[in-house]
Amino acid sequence: QVQLVESGGGSVQAGGSLRLSCAASGFTYVRYCMGWFRQAPGKEREKVATFNSYNNSIYANSVKGRFTISRDGAKNTLYLQMNSLKLEDTAMYYCAVYVLGGTCPVSISAYKYWGQGTQVTVSS
Repeated sequence: QVQLVESGGGSVQAGGSLRLSCAASGFTYVRYCMGWFRQAPGKEREKVATFNSYNNSIYANSVKGRFTISRDGAKNTLYLQMNSLKLEDTAMYYCAVYVLGGTCPVSISAYKYWGQGTQVTVSS
């Protein structure tokens, strides 16, 4: 049974940092594409960063240079290091896995398994 559990969210002032974690179980996650997504109130869910099975990462333009996605195979955990946080980074952050292959799909709807989310709130 695929399970994803996020942690590490919280409240931080603008310019601060947070590291999110996503503990994965029920599948060999390094074989698949995994990613971080976020959804702010009143907005659609958007892709933040993805990490494919070839160890290639892709970032949304809005977070390039500030966020870093990584994973620890031994711990089956996906991370998102977020630096220089901005007010507009406030959202619920989710991790998800695409189980049909190692290449990350363009469509968010292709990701079948999702965690419960962890809230990130950035204040001035």
